[in-house]
Amino acid sequence: MAHDSTTRWLALTERLEGTGRWLAPLGLRLLLAWEFWEAGMQKLRGDNWFAGIQDKFPAPFNLAPVDLSWTLATWAELLGAVALLLGLGTRFFAFTLLVLTAVATVSVHWPADWGSLSELWRGYAITDKGFGNFKLPLLFMAMLLPLVFHGAGRFSLDALLAAGSGTTPRQPLADPQAWALALAVMALPALMLVPVAGLVLAILAVLLLAAGWLWPA
Repeated sequence: MAHDSTTRWLALTERLEGTGRWLAPLGLRLLLAWEFWEAGMQKLRGDNWFAGIQDKFPAPFNLAPVDLSWTLATWAELLGAVALLLGLGTRFFAFTLLVLTAVATVSVHWPADWGSLSELWRGYAITDKGFGNFKLPLLFMAMLLPLVFHGAGRFSLDALLAAGSGTTPRQPLADPQAWALALAVMALPALMLVPVAGLVLAILAVLLLAAGWLWPA
């Protein structure tokens, strides 16, 4: 009986895995494409309000002229939305939007002051009570990370182009260099929001990268 249950469970998970490679990233892409398209169109049709928050942008983004920042943010959101919808250049645009969302979070949605994690967590809410209100951008960043790591899935132009050119990725790797890359991806937005956590991730990434060079598999 136990063997039959295990066999049935494995058959179920294998089928979910097989269809999930097509469908799981698609939901993320569609929802994020809609959200970023809406945000980009609001900027395209609206007035530039970055002048009031330019000094809150993390370095080096605070050094760019306000008009340039506005234009880059607008077109990053619009082009990124179309790219996610089509599944084209997905990892690049997902990472670009991840950084953009982190900048928006620290500039607009992050609390100005917080002394403890419990105090910081008061801003994780859909409200406007002066605590930061960073729930939505944090969710967007969490949704973008799987697209950075796993790509657009099989229902995408990326998969179609890869199959046509014979450049389908080989066996996935989880060596020290892979973990260093993963930590570096997460370190960049973390450095903007919680610098200590971002610095720890960046240091671990460097150590793992050095370990991979010194002791290759």
